[in-house]
Amino acid sequence: MDDTSKPKEFWSARLDRRQLLKTLGVVGSVLALQGPQGMAHALADRQALVAAANPPSDAADGTIPRRMLGKTGVEVSALCFGGAHWGRMDEAEAMRVLHEAIDAGITFLDNAWEYHHGVSEERMGKGLQGRRQQVFLMTKVCSHGRDKNVAMRQLEESLRRLRTDYIDLWQIHEVIYANDPDRHFAQNGAAEALLEAKRQGKVRFLGFTGHKDPTIHLKMLQHDFPFDTCQLPLNVFDGTYRSFEQAVLPVLNQRGIAPLAMKSLSGNGDAVKRGVVTAEEALRYVLSLPVATVVSGIDSRDVLRQNLAIARTFTPMTIAEMEDLRNRMAPYAREGQYELFKSSNRYDGQIGREQQGRS
Repeated sequence: MDDTSKPKEFWSARLDRRQLLKTLGVVGSVLALQGPQGMAHALADRQALVAAANPPSDAADGTIPRRMLGKTGVEVSALCFGGAHWGRMDEAEAMRVLHEAIDAGITFLDNAWEYHHGVSEERMGKGLQGRRQQVFLMTKVCSHGRDKNVAMRQLEESLRRLRTDYIDLWQIHEVIYANDPDRHFAQNGAAEALLEAKRQGKVRFLGFTGHKDPTIHLKMLQHDFPFDTCQLPLNVFDGTYRSFEQAVLPVLNQRGIAPLAMKSLSGNGDAVKRGVVTAEEALRYVLSLPVATVVSGIDSRDVLRQNLAIARTFTPMTIAEMEDLRNRMAPYAREGQYELFKSSNRYDGQIGREQQGRS
């Protein structure tokens, strides 16, 4: 498909390429030319600008905060119920935990076509019977560079498993390889599937996810595509290591694309388990960023209740508190030791590896 024949949706919400290059250039200059202290100050200054331009509006009133989902006009809970870890639970307990989360005020539910070979979607569909209209339901297409037909087939399977006739948010899953943006935006690729699904009324909003490198996210954003959301790793270590917070988050907020934070506890909670940071510090830090929601993995009732308690008493960190925590975590952030989803292939999905010939 040449430029003149692309649907008009491709040309809305255009990204200022000069701003993108400026963002990349500033990040590169900081990393290449400044020492550790200078880099920390530069990152803190940028965070101050981002936070000042997008102040959180939550109040610690005992309820789960709600936030606007970018420019969609939809309001969602600031905590999103993660579907990956949840799929490992005993089914009966998983249902009880899901229902407790909804009853507590969590409205945003996360899932993906490939989570536990479809088990997570099937269970969520079962658990949402009679409750579908209470939630904002998100799942992800896992075509991993395959064509539009694969993506559309996965959509039909997701709809069947989730026992619904529409998905609130459909995202391209796990954009983590350097060639992924080109593959997804190739003719007859996943981007075209997203637009077709929206035209058919089977999805309301569109997005993409990834956890590896901010430059890959920026390559996705170079394409003139009407993304409503973008899921990205944000945590106390990310601020000073291969930082999505510094490189991608400002671009999303500039464009009105809702940032969906993930990996707030570093993907596996090791930093909390080892006493490097507390769960409250980690989650409160990310909630203090200009994000629409924080996708949190739930694998037990205890984890759910811990997160609910933090959200119910949430007050935003000050800029000084955030800078202090980043500086304190900077020695642990080096080389991605607590962000293995960036620095190793441990968290790269098997289907994606196979499509890249890296199985």
